[in-house]
Amino acid sequence: MNAALAPTLNAADRCDRCSAQAYVRATLHAGGELLFCAHHGREHIPALAGLADIHDESDRLMEPSPVGGSSL
Repeated sequence: MNAALAPTLNAADRCDRCSAQAYVRATLHAGGELLFCAHHGREHIPALAGLADIHDESDRLMEPSPVGGSSL
């Protein structure tokens, strides 16, 4: 799968292991897909590398927060 064509994961996409927000999509060559949070993605991607196309958006966790937000 071309990462540029893959739909972006959003808050409704949940990890298949723990139900946290998914940041990793593994599209299996044999069919189907698996979604993982960043933690479970790091755990399972090495085993899936030859069996699936991996789309990893976990770098979004390090994005800076918007400037000019309200202060509490």
